[in-house]
Amino acid sequence: MMLDATKQDIQRQLLEKELESVGIRLNKQKPNIYFKVKKGGGLSFNSTCNLTKIDEKLVQLILHEYKIFNAEVLFREDCTADELIDVICANRVYLPCLYVYNKIDQISIEEVDRIARQPHSVVVSCNMKLNLDYLLETLWEYLALIRVYTKKPGQPPDFNDGLILRRGASVEHVCHVIHRNLAEAFKYALVWGTSTKYSPQRVGISHIMQDEDVIQVVKK
Repeated sequence: MMLDATKQDIQRQLLEKELESVGIRLNKQKPNIYFKVKKGGGLSFNSTCNLTKIDEKLVQLILHEYKIFNAEVLFREDCTADELIDVICANRVYLPCLYVYNKIDQISIEEVDRIARQPHSVVVSCNMKLNLDYLLETLWEYLALIRVYTKKPGQPPDFNDGLILRRGASVEHVCHVIHRNLAEAFKYALVWGTSTKYSPQRVGISHIMQDEDVIQVVKK
């Protein structure tokens, strides 16, 4: 989320409120509540921890508002009424968000320091090209991206044109990125890098790649 550092915190608060109203939750985990509608038997309520923000009576009132009279509810953490409603609605989206504050060249160094210390926040100046390298590095981390380089038989790896993949991608993902039919013709792959015990290592299609690995795919 790109923000203007000169507008203090009000811009961020308004945008967060707007996103909250349409069911988007930023930098939050899905509430650890088990919820299941039943055909009969009334409300089955239980918890595995001490609840300080909600009780069985309030849970029942919330369920009745949604015309749910038979359900099983199990709290595995100390959640709020709003978090229970999120679970009942089952249409909330939980997304990581990086707040990028631009125009830091127009505010005091004390204010820059305050903003930079906030969670999930990066300060930059596009005009003066300040802190852009750190922004790129942080984005890479938040998006959980890795670079994988390809190698043709008898040739050095192509370090100028790496494949950008999500962390946890397998050799099969690499094959699909290179060519949609490559996985069908796959025999094995040779991999150099931190994902292997030795280099090169012969691996199968389910092998998990790591950042800056080099791969050579051998077809049938």
